[in-house]
Amino acid sequence: METHEILHMTYQQYRTVRRLVHECCNYDCGNCLLLDNGEECVCPQGITHSLICKWFRAAVLPLDAGLCAALFSAPSVGQRRCRECGRTFAPPKHNTLYCSTCAAERVKRSKCGPGQRKTGLMCRKSTL
Repeated sequence: METHEILHMTYQQYRTVRRLVHECCNYDCGNCLLLDNGEECVCPQGITHSLICKWFRAAVLPLDAGLCAALFSAPSVGQRRCRECGRTFAPPKHNTLYCSTCAAERVKRSKCGPGQRKTGLMCRKSTL
């Protein structure tokens, strides 16, 4: 289960992890005893949507077998894991990093549409 990539979770997975954090032996009132070097340090699992704590991955996450399997199961052949939401998807013929839902949200948030290209400082849309 040792992996060096940072796993991003969906909101529901994040909520489950937040409940599991209280089972960690290093958790103390929202702080992490392992990271304490003279002053209190907030538990990283309590404030991020990523699995970044190695101790949590190794000692606490296996307590929830379903969540552990969802986060660490390898995608099937021809499948990829979305960089934004973590779900597996079958990519189209071109190389993409995001599932269709997240890709559509990224286009909505961007200043330019999917068929336009940023040139110079601003992306100009035609008003014809």
